[in-house]
Amino acid sequence: MMFLTRTLPTLLAFAFGAVAVLIYYIPHGVAQEIERELSLWLRILYAFAYFLGLYSILNLHWTRIQRRQGGWAYSGVAIASFLVMFLFVVYNDGAGPFAPQASAGGYQWMFTYIHVACSSTMFSMLAFYIASAAYRTFRARSSDAAILLVAAIILMVGRVPIGHAISDFFPEAVAWLMEVPNLAAKRGIILGVSLGAIATSLRIIFGIERSYLGGGDE
Repeated sequence: MMFLTRTLPTLLAFAFGAVAVLIYYIPHGVAQEIERELSLWLRILYAFAYFLGLYSILNLHWTRIQRRQGGWAYSGVAIASFLVMFLFVVYNDGAGPFAPQASAGGYQWMFTYIHVACSSTMFSMLAFYIASAAYRTFRARSSDAAILLVAAIILMVGRVPIGHAISDFFPEAVAWLMEVPNLAAKRGIILGVSLGAIATSLRIIFGIERSYLGGGDE
C-alpha cells in the first residue's frame, strides 16, 4: 500500500518532471514528438482531474447540508445552481449535449444575466473595499508611507481626465512611475517567484517535497 500511495507517485513525478525538463532544452524531432504525446496524455489527465474536482466539491457541499453545518443553505444553492446549469448544457436548446453549444437559450441566459451580473456585483463591492482599505492605509506615519501616499495620489489623479486638465505633469509622472520604479519592483517580484517555482519543482522532482501526496511529508 505504501508503494502505491507514496513510492509510485514519487517515481512518476521524478520521471515526468525530468522528461519535461530535458524536452525543453533538447531541440530535436524525437523530443518534440514526445512533447506532443505527453500533451495528449495531459489532456486525458485534466479530464479525470476535472471529474475528481467536481465530485469533491459536490460531496463537500452535500456533506455540509446533511450535517446542517454553518452556511449549509449556501451549499444547497451551489448544488442547485450546478444541476440547473448542467441540465441546460445537456439540453442545449434542443440540440443535445454533443452538438456545439447554442448561442441562445437557457444556458446563455443564465450565464449572461445571472453569472455575469453576480460577478460584476462582486467585483464592484471588492472595489469599494479596496478603496476603503486604501483610505485607512494611506496615512503618512513614516517617510516610506509618505512616499507611497504621494505616489498613489499622483497615479490616481494622472489616470483620470481631470489630471490631464490640471497639468501635463501628472500623465508624465504616471508614465515615469509605471515604467521605472514600478517595472523594477515588478521584475524583482517575477524573478523571485520564478526562482521559488524552480526550487519547488526541483524539490518535487527529486522527492524532497511530498506534501502534494497528502498525509504529511513522512
